[in-house]
Amino acid sequence: MSPSGSVTVVAVVLAVAVTALTAHTWVNARYFLRRPADGPVGVDETVAVLLPLRDEADRVTPCLRALLAQQGVPGLRIVVLDDGSTDGTADVVRSVAGDDPRVTLRTGVTPPPGWLGKPYACHQLAGHADPAATVYAFVDADVVLTPYAVAAAVTGLRAARATLLSAYPRILVRTAGDRLVQPLLQWLWLTFLPLRAMERSARPSLAAAGGQFLVVDRAGYERAGGHAAVADRVLEDIELARAVKRSGGRIALADGSRLAACRMYETWPQLRDGYTKSLWATFGHPTAAAAVVAALLLLYTAPPLLAVAALAAGAPVAAGLALLGYAAGVAGRVVSAHATGGPAWPDALAHPGSVVVLGWLTLRSYHLRKRRRLSWRGRPVS
Repeated sequence: MSPSGSVTVVAVVLAVAVTALTAHTWVNARYFLRRPADGPVGVDETVAVLLPLRDEADRVTPCLRALLAQQGVPGLRIVVLDDGSTDGTADVVRSVAGDDPRVTLRTGVTPPPGWLGKPYACHQLAGHADPAATVYAFVDADVVLTPYAVAAAVTGLRAARATLLSAYPRILVRTAGDRLVQPLLQWLWLTFLPLRAMERSARPSLAAAGGQFLVVDRAGYERAGGHAAVADRVLEDIELARAVKRSGGRIALADGSRLAACRMYETWPQLRDGYTKSLWATFGHPTAAAAVVAALLLLYTAPPLLAVAALAAGAPVAAGLALLGYAAGVAGRVVSAHATGGPAWPDALAHPGSVVVLGWLTLRSYHLRKRRRLSWRGRPVS
């Protein structure tokens, strides 16, 4: 086979593969992604909203105000844990909450051996929850909920007959780094995870969750071992979902973009370090990580490069097919953005660059972990 013929074959294979993955993204988004109601709903259960805080004085105010403004949950209880903050976080909480009887502020203690900071903070919060609460709602400080968000998420949990429901918030993006990296969160699980099979399957390995806004049935949480079952896990949200499955419970994912908004990182160093601390845990063994990153680069970065090379070599057919592969990748990002409230244009056009940055962050994560230099908010994570 001639060189141009080989390039054409490669272009065809890549275009078909990426188109198939984009079709899967569309099917997930159109038919299988749960979307809780964002209008007035109500629940008659006692719900404990659990808010872990560590040096969040600069951004806890909108989060807590939104929690205090929740409607449709007459049995709302809010437990806040100040996890060793040094920036006056507790004072801000007291100022915002005032004498509201629904809010309880607790002071956390240093994690004991074998525990990471976030799981232990959540473990302490669950221990302080109202005994009458039948549902826990874990919320991060960078999340701002709409007025019926808690009621809608609990309603969605019960409608799905699930033990745990993860409602992914709309990720707010402002910087170039945000726009390159953050949309990959939803794109990855919409593209590569069979959502309905994940919900029906009892396999713990087939699980996904995001701890930013997560509701869980209290009895099922305790049956799974709670956060004690994931004490040393960097990705405590995903591991909690797996623990729920191991205990016989069901999990569900939902588009929470109409219920919550989240500005995860303010600066590029924060974003870089936030992903670096956890990507090694996402992919597991370095060999598996290398295979995944290589596949992503081949599928989504190679087509535009191949198109340029084919044009330079005078192979317009191969170039056109390669461009088709690139366009299919862009379409996948657009579908994901529309399904989860993220930015579509012109961000999707830079999808190959997004994959390159993800690959670099993954390499950095394994590199720093090998040298035991991973930390987050002043605590080691590996």
